[in-house]
Amino acid sequence: MMSGDQEQRVMLLTGASRGIGHATVKLFQSRGWRVLTVSRQPFDERCAWPAARMAHIQADLADIGKIDELAAEVRRRLPNGKLHALVNNAGISPKGPDRSRLGVAQSDAAVWTQVLNVNLVSTSLLVRALLPELEAGQGSIVNVTSIAGVRVHPFAGVAYACSKAALAALTREFAHEFGGRGIRANAIAPGEIDTSILSPGTDELVRQEVPMGRLGDPMEVAETIHFLCSPASSYVNGTEIHINGGQHV
Repeated sequence: MMSGDQEQRVMLLTGASRGIGHATVKLFQSRGWRVLTVSRQPFDERCAWPAARMAHIQADLADIGKIDELAAEVRRRLPNGKLHALVNNAGISPKGPDRSRLGVAQSDAAVWTQVLNVNLVSTSLLVRALLPELEAGQGSIVNVTSIAGVRVHPFAGVAYACSKAALAALTREFAHEFGGRGIRANAIAPGEIDTSILSPGTDELVRQEVPMGRLGDPMEVAETIHFLCSPASSYVNGTEIHINGGQHV
């Protein structure tokens, strides 16, 4: 609990194992939030974050039949049944041989099913399952889309791009359907962010396409997520914020 009568705010973040997810957990914890994380990877014993083991939930979002089970575990860990923020950061982008981009001709039904389940369908089902807790907490939903959702990207496959475009549409649907219940929904669309999963050739892409001429820092993304989960954005609903140094213009 926080000092006085102020309760500690709780965030659930999917896709917490690296990059933007790591930075977001660190930032929210530094500002007094309790963070629950979801990843398909087991808890890493090398993790030095306080209470990280108790905060971690291992779940594979590709298995959409187990979303209700995941939600039940989240519910069990919530104090007072309130969830103040849900950040849907989990996402996959399968590659071909030598990390090549998977276009339409290279993307079979299995690729489409896996990508859409992780990047889109699981998000909708998780929000659906946790609606009572989000409403009790007057929560904020933040969906992590991508610049690949608004333009063809040289490294992002077709299934990934379509899933992120659809996630932006789903964000608008959330905002429209749940705004009256005190739940806000917004999206962030990162561009080239300095993480461990950058593709070869990113440096040249940044030089050619990013007006600011540099990669983004994961903490810059985390700060925007925090803004969307804070009272400072209390009248922001149904928007998608581009975090790409002007790459989308």
